[in-house]
Amino acid sequence: MRIEMLEVGQIEANCYLVYDEQTREALVIDPGAEGERIQKRIEVLALKVKYIINTHGHLDHIGANGYLKEKNREAEICIHRGDSEMLTDPRKNISFYFAGKEIDGPPADRHLEAGEVLTIGTLNFKVLHTPGHTLGGICLVGEGVCFTGDTLFAGSIGRTDLPGGSFPTIIKAIKNELFVLDEETVVYPGHGPQTTIGHEKKTNPYFR
Repeated sequence: MRIEMLEVGQIEANCYLVYDEQTREALVIDPGAEGERIQKRIEVLALKVKYIINTHGHLDHIGANGYLKEKNREAEICIHRGDSEMLTDPRKNISFYFAGKEIDGPPADRHLEAGEVLTIGTLNFKVLHTPGHTLGGICLVGEGVCFTGDTLFAGSIGRTDLPGGSFPTIIKAIKNELFVLDEETVVYPGHGPQTTIGHEKKTNPYFR
């Protein structure tokens, strides 16, 4: 497994290119902006994008969906049903309020469900439903890695004051879905640096 991170957009979201080195099959996680830059890396790496995955539906995680779908027509846009309407509604994805350009991108090709497994080449990734930041927030778990979107950060958690947010819900989701993973699991969050499950269990101020 190879993972490449690109920090994109004014809100500096982490977009991840994850791929199988042998088959070059790939998934793109949270392409929030700068679609041309992301696509250039896809082409340089000679990747075959199978899935475009949104960990949730906020503007800074979905903004380049349309561009990448146009360039990678076989790729499926994937999001949890709870956030599906956010892909096409600028008010629900909050681009209407915060961005210079409203985002009304293409709809989902596939609605992800808890426990579902996505495969690229020889790599498998399990979907975890982790609401609290939004109703349909997800995390994606592979061998030794977890892509947490805006659910869990290094030293923090996702904000819960936007529509669909709930502090008790996100705390429960992190405890029940993420903190049961191996402590050596590397966390790749939606913003900021990498961390590990074990480090967050021990030091994250929201769980001390």
